[in-house]
Amino acid sequence: MKKQYIYSLLCFLLFLGNINAQQTPAKKQTTAYTIEGATAHLGNGEVIENSLIMFDNGKITFVGSAMMRIARIGTIINAKGKHIYPGFIAANASLGLVEIDAVRATDDEDEVGSMLPHIRSLIAYNAESKVVESMRPNGVFMGQITPRGGTISGTSSIMQFDAWNWEDAAIKKDDAIHINWPNSLTRGRWWLGEDPSLKTDKNYSKKVDKIKSFFSDAKRFLTNSATTENLPFRATKGLFNGSQKIFIHVNGEKEITDAIKSFKSLGIKNIVLVHAKGAENVADLLIKNNISVIIERSHRIPNGEDDDYDLSYKNAKVLIDKGITVGLGMEGQMERMNTRNLPFYAGTYAAFGIGKEEALKMITGNNAKILGIDNFVGTLEVGKDATLFISEGDALDMRGNILTDGFIQGRKISLETHQTKLWKRYSNKYKTK
Repeated sequence: MKKQYIYSLLCFLLFLGNINAQQTPAKKQTTAYTIEGATAHLGNGEVIENSLIMFDNGKITFVGSAMMRIARIGTIINAKGKHIYPGFIAANASLGLVEIDAVRATDDEDEVGSMLPHIRSLIAYNAESKVVESMRPNGVFMGQITPRGGTISGTSSIMQFDAWNWEDAAIKKDDAIHINWPNSLTRGRWWLGEDPSLKTDKNYSKKVDKIKSFFSDAKRFLTNSATTENLPFRATKGLFNGSQKIFIHVNGEKEITDAIKSFKSLGIKNIVLVHAKGAENVADLLIKNNISVIIERSHRIPNGEDDDYDLSYKNAKVLIDKGITVGLGMEGQMERMNTRNLPFYAGTYAAFGIGKEEALKMITGNNAKILGIDNFVGTLEVGKDATLFISEGDALDMRGNILTDGFIQGRKISLETHQTKLWKRYSNKYKTK
């Protein structure tokens, strides 16, 4: 009995050790692949029935019909009756920056201070995160990893979700600086007996002036080539030379208008709005300045008392009908856990007027374009990365999105989490007899 107890304890400790181990990332592609017979959703609105897709050395080499007489290459996957999609891209996500919310040592999404353009999510990203690992079974293969907090939160980077470390994971470093624009309205603190109704924030102009002053000083610093170093100012260089975008987290028509005019006056042209409630009412301003919008996930209630009850679900359609390029972000309550549901949020927008292929673009082609990575990912096109997956059914429907094969840059990745593998391995062994 004692020996059996010791054996069981050792097995249990080994089990715990394996749970904490990183799942091994896939090796570099060494053999070509041909996927034949599936319905291919290209991510740009096009669909190819009975498709033929081939890729080698991490790049797509052919996209067309399986009826074409062309030599197949490498390993052939018969995907008849299934569907092929580009890997999904989660914009404005904080994956890899927090592992357990209640454990402060694993929380790296926010830093002390308010003006922090030099804070880089890149080097805080945890490639061994079990949360990140859980994205892949739903086809979420990439994400814009974004810091939170402060007025200027910091700089995001775009990562792929099958890597040993942040260096291997990065597919675009320091793509954008994120800023939280102030609101012109405020509520009283009811717990202090103040009136909780909305009223004009008397300090709104001061908050805006503080932001404009910071970027004006940064521009002056960069122009004058100061001999003294200033890391926050130096970090804004990409905004002024056009190599970086500024993502403005903002809501309200007045706030959106003020933000756009402020940054345009500073010579910053690459602007993306995040959340952007009320953007449909200033659509002409957005289109004139070639500004895209990253909207929130669909499963939420309307913010305004006078909003339509289903505005949160048809928000994408309202903006797309205005001619605005729309992507889908993940910021919000329990966002890291919910990021795996990215395709299902897109599916809700599809059900409320835009259709499935347009909804798919929000998490593939559109997100890639907004993030500035559409030259090598986001759609199934010759020359782009072979970052794609095969699903047994509709990937925007949680009942049908069952992945059978997944590839990142041509590497055949695991679609099971480490815990799932261990559960399968040990479940039968420790069943109660």
